[in-house]
Amino acid sequence: MALLQSWRWYGPDDPVSLQDIKQAGAEGIVSALHQVAHGEIWPIEEILERKKIIEEAGLKWVVVESVPVHEEIKTKGSQCELYLSNYRQTLQNLAACGLQVVCYNFMPVLDWTRTKLDYVLPNGSKALYFDWVDLSIFDLFILKRENAEKDYSEKVLLQVEKRFNQMTEAEVQLLKENILMGVPTEGGVTLEQLTESIEIYKKIGFDGLRENLAYFLQSIMDTCQQLNIKMTIHPDDPPYSILGLPRIASSKEDLLHIIESVDHPSNGICLCTGSLGANPDNDAVEILKAVGHRVYFAHLRNVQKDENGNFYESDHLTGDVDMAGVMKELVAINKQRANSIPFRPDHGHQMLDDLNKVTNPGYSAIGRLKGLAELRGLEMGIESMTN
Repeated sequence: MALLQSWRWYGPDDPVSLQDIKQAGAEGIVSALHQVAHGEIWPIEEILERKKIIEEAGLKWVVVESVPVHEEIKTKGSQCELYLSNYRQTLQNLAACGLQVVCYNFMPVLDWTRTKLDYVLPNGSKALYFDWVDLSIFDLFILKRENAEKDYSEKVLLQVEKRFNQMTEAEVQLLKENILMGVPTEGGVTLEQLTESIEIYKKIGFDGLRENLAYFLQSIMDTCQQLNIKMTIHPDDPPYSILGLPRIASSKEDLLHIIESVDHPSNGICLCTGSLGANPDNDAVEILKAVGHRVYFAHLRNVQKDENGNFYESDHLTGDVDMAGVMKELVAINKQRANSIPFRPDHGHQMLDDLNKVTNPGYSAIGRLKGLAELRGLEMGIESMTN
């Protein structure tokens, strides 16, 4: 039984069509109702409509990514119980429509962070890029977070002012937009609002955020058990603290704590090799071996880091992550399952004809087609050697 080759699709407004996806060789679709406001209940009618569109294209909706966790739940605010009730009802509605694998994250404020969305590679294709100096410029000179300089190395701080003084007003504005793009709000966010959120999480801290995640999971586990839903938490992206925000899903130890603190089969992991791989202390293969029994979904992506900890998203098979080792372990785990583990080629380079198109960052068609083909070939090669 092969892994389930899947593809993220943002819905009818996605510039990549379902026909494109089918031609790329994917079988499953990973999608979500992005039009529903965070925290609101997903209506059965809209879930069924999305499912019908996917199935009419000859594909199957296999993973819901994501059902966002409202900030009131993450911070355990005054309306936490209301949003927990809504979340449980959404899970019930999804299960009623035959959807049972749900991806989510518990990252405070920012879902993902990159400082450059069009980093040009030597072959002319473009990738997403994270640079510590650019992040510190945003933090120190744009956001102006109090005592932010304490969070950066002396090596980074020595470069900050010089680079900032050489930047044009347009470059500063673009950096701001790139980072704020990672804030998952419907109407955008201001620097003042971001600062307020950072202050809230400063009081919550690492231990408090861990406790809030456990509370969230405990609040939905009975529902998940009744409906046979598998929740899969996405690791922090990138996997370390940024802008002073706590991170609780960044390492093997973090992921083990999550599945052991609420020890239930429905409490699972989305293995994202790219997110985890951005930290040189993480070994994706070892992490998979440790938490593989709870991995119900995988994002396969690679990164190339430099000596300063900056990274860009590389070709799927040629970065710092041992993708062959990851695939070998995934194949072995998959053989023990009744249902195939879905994976998707996470992100891809903007390349060839897609360079002339407007695409979602990391989600152009041709780069992901290339990644899926490479990963599919890697899986088949491993399968042939182990049979």
